[in-house]
Amino acid sequence: MRMLDTAAERQEAAALVQDRQGWLIRHGLPLPGDEDVPAQFRAAQTRSAGLFEDGRMLACLIPEHTPDIRWGQGPCLFLRSLYTLPGHPDDVTRLITLWASDVAARHGLPRIRAEVPTRQLRDPAPVARLLNRLIDMGWALHGAGDGQAGEVAHLELSAERRSGLHALLSCRVRVPQPAHGERSAT
Repeated sequence: MRMLDTAAERQEAAALVQDRQGWLIRHGLPLPGDEDVPAQFRAAQTRSAGLFEDGRMLACLIPEHTPDIRWGQGPCLFLRSLYTLPGHPDDVTRLITLWASDVAARHGLPRIRAEVPTRQLRDPAPVARLLNRLIDMGWALHGAGDGQAGEVAHLELSAERRSGLHALLSCRVRVPQPAHGERSAT
């Protein structure tokens, strides 16, 4: 897991996001928000991170330290715009879950929060299956409502140091601190 510091890495993340968005559309699943997410990943000022295996990006996300997400109390690591490469197993999501829990604990943050889009669907079963998998991984469902990505399910995970995780996953991610004077969720 590492920060996306080069234009080429940011472009690769934007392409991964577009691939996942296309997959979501083809499967009739909701897209997060109305914002141009690929452009966010291309922007040099966005502090994004990627999960790589053998030089190939398997996932990308924007880790944020205690943003104002209008739900949940206290400091957290917020995983914004989390996208995985289509066609990869749940192991990627499980690795990100373990990584997030560990990196939050190492930065003194007691919890991790994330949002899953839940816009009205004719068939809610795929979203329900995803939420059940995340709950099985240790995430707690904290209701639904408006979030940074529109209509979402609110998820929270406790931070926990995971000794031995470094054998599976190397981490070179700097969790950005809130800018001085920025409002936080505390």
